[in-house]
Amino acid sequence: MALYPFKLYCQRIDATRNMARYYMLAIETTLFGETAVVRSWGRIGKRGGIKCEVFPTEGDAARHFLELARRKRQKGYIPVGNCGNAT
Repeated sequence: MALYPFKLYCQRIDATRNMARYYMLAIETTLFGETAVVRSWGRIGKRGGIKCEVFPTEGDAARHFLELARRKRQKGYIPVGNCGNAT
């Protein structure tokens, strides 16, 4: 089980540009016990892309997760809800 079981769901909506996008990030454990950062993205209501990156340590995965979250925040994505994270 991952030490950092985090999920982040963000949206970027701009009606003037007909933009309604989502971006999801999660740290998960693979079937083989490795730690992975899983991300998916696309237009809200449509099927989008998905990418899974495996890391040697949970710390490396957490650093990558936070870097991706920082970049998306700079582009205007806003977190929506808590995605099941412990409060």
